[in-house]
Amino acid sequence: MSSADYLRTPLLTGNDIEAKRAEIKAYFNATSDRYESLFEVLIDDKAYYQRPIPLRHPLIFYYGHTATFFVNKLILAGLIQKRINPDFESMFAIGVDEMSWDDLNQTHYDWPEVSAVKAYRQQVRACINNLIDSAHLSLPIDWDNPWWTILMGIEHEQIHIETSSVLIRQQNLEWIKPHPAWKTCQNSGLPPENSLLTVSAGRVELGKPYDDPIYGWDNEYGHHQADIKSFEASKYLVSNYEFLAFVEANGYSNDDYWLEEGLQWRKFTKAKHPTFWIDSEQGWQCRLMTEVIAMPWDWPVDVNYHEAKAFCNWKAEQTGEAVRLPSEDEWYRLYEQAGVSELTQQQASANLHLDHYASSCPISQFSQGEFFDVVGNVWQWTETAIYPFDDFKVHPYYDDFTMPTYDGRHGLFKGGSWASCGNETQRAARYAFRRHFFQHAGFRYVVAEPLKEPVVSHYEDDKMLSEYAEFHYGDSYFGVDNFPQRLAQIAIDAMGDKPAVKALDLGCAVGRASFELAKHFDHVTGIDFSARLINLGVQLAEQGVTRYSIADEGDLRLYRERHLADLGLDDVTDKVEFLQGDACNLKPIFTGYDLVLAANLIDRLYEPALFLNSIHSRINQGGVLMITSPYTWLEEHTSKENWVGGFKQDGENVTTIEGLKAMLGEHFELISEQQVPFVIRETSRKHQHTLSDVSIWVKK
Repeated sequence: MSSADYLRTPLLTGNDIEAKRAEIKAYFNATSDRYESLFEVLIDDKAYYQRPIPLRHPLIFYYGHTATFFVNKLILAGLIQKRINPDFESMFAIGVDEMSWDDLNQTHYDWPEVSAVKAYRQQVRACINNLIDSAHLSLPIDWDNPWWTILMGIEHEQIHIETSSVLIRQQNLEWIKPHPAWKTCQNSGLPPENSLLTVSAGRVELGKPYDDPIYGWDNEYGHHQADIKSFEASKYLVSNYEFLAFVEANGYSNDDYWLEEGLQWRKFTKAKHPTFWIDSEQGWQCRLMTEVIAMPWDWPVDVNYHEAKAFCNWKAEQTGEAVRLPSEDEWYRLYEQAGVSELTQQQASANLHLDHYASSCPISQFSQGEFFDVVGNVWQWTETAIYPFDDFKVHPYYDDFTMPTYDGRHGLFKGGSWASCGNETQRAARYAFRRHFFQHAGFRYVVAEPLKEPVVSHYEDDKMLSEYAEFHYGDSYFGVDNFPQRLAQIAIDAMGDKPAVKALDLGCAVGRASFELAKHFDHVTGIDFSARLINLGVQLAEQGVTRYSIADEGDLRLYRERHLADLGLDDVTDKVEFLQGDACNLKPIFTGYDLVLAANLIDRLYEPALFLNSIHSRINQGGVLMITSPYTWLEEHTSKENWVGGFKQDGENVTTIEGLKAMLGEHFELISEQQVPFVIRETSRKHQHTLSDVSIWVKK
């Protein structure tokens, strides 16, 4: 292998600016080359357009997605000013993790030709190489440094090297061919007998400081510590052969071994054995990414959490021991006892970072202390649902990387797989997927005391979310009406006897106005850029309740519980949907509305003209556009050259309403304007009192 094969995540520190540019550039291009080579295993364009599994987009989405991610984040950071392909950067933006707001409706997409996406990727690549060569760079690269988004984009593509390889592994094999850059392991033999080894008691301390010199995702930062009692852990990962005993014992048909969620998955899929096993006339075979081989019994089994958990329950019954999956904390204790080291620039002493194979390998090949495959080969499921460490913060350029997964439904796995690269290989890495997903993941088991029931946060305490929750669903202050409710009523009054079929609540935040509009409209779509905010609206629509804490004074907090039923909104939830989107670059499907409400939005957009000059195409003739804003223009949100008003031109004042008239006048008539107050509570004794200008426009 060439030295490029061992490129690792660059340090964020240094003293030589030009050397750091060269290092980041080499890392970027090596990652891009590897991602391109992955899609070269597809020999028929049909493979790009037929979804490998129903809950994910087709592969053409993922081929374009990583390039689009770069553009969208670089625009947010201000490193580039113009889009490369607005259509692609809308189409390929969202739809990765089966969230409620992921738009997986195939009828909404007219996917482009593969050649067009390839050409687009080359345009983005050229743009980023130019950016790395020329953009101002200061070291270290911390969270506030715009260059953070460049590293973010590279690490994001490293993740998708793995996730796309999993989808290719589930695609029709007739459309796939082996590739010299993706060579599988050729070694297989008799599996070793698994045994239990003791892991001594000790304390684990987790969490990265915010000035750590290695790039990380938001969930890695903060601090957590735990005292771990002694336990036993399997020496090896569970092999295909060891798992076969569970299959032959009819483990897939015995409901007693399966948790309720796992049982629902098993019955829905009608699974009788692991997904990548093939029961053929030649005996058991195994599906790899680009081929089918005779079952390698000494390789680790690939399963989801539900299958791993059912195996542990079966083994506990067979042995009479307290067999289960390890917790995240226990995995770290095992990691420390095994003496695992972070990757260096040398070839990994583990089946990791694609340093060895494009497949799993025998579970006895890579030892780490007394154990094998503490890292590498396949990810290892844990019993831990991902949660935030103390002092967790959301990165402003990617607020939906982790926050939506703090729902008790996303299980952590540790250690990385053969396909895990970049940040995924780090000790601090914390990746979580829905428990029914497949991700080159297997498991090892432990014998240990039962774990305490996981604590799922019942009260949202993120400062921004809590303030929005109280603003939308909380108390009124100083006699000022609830702002989203008041806006919805003004909009409904403005409709009069006009058709009220579809409404769009753009910049919906946590959704109160969307629910209020649904009292009058047949269907309401709430769209916001922030998945964090949308998630609260989705939760309310599904569960009818939200709980959050708000600041009282100092470290003291007050706790609130709000029910849609108490607000008279529990009977409209079936008329509301929440989706993630960019108001400056909405997908073409968002059209045909009788009302568009853009509440306190325009002075937070990076280029308001993109929204204002196109919104007429989304509203029916005679339909209503309602824009509200306090016109608080700030360069941190909108470059001054993109402000709609609030500046001098040729020595004269230009107000925002004048700017709106100039931009909207061709297609809309301004019919009314008023001011509506709102109050945002920060603490028990500190509130923001603001006036929002409300203008109502009718499409000519």
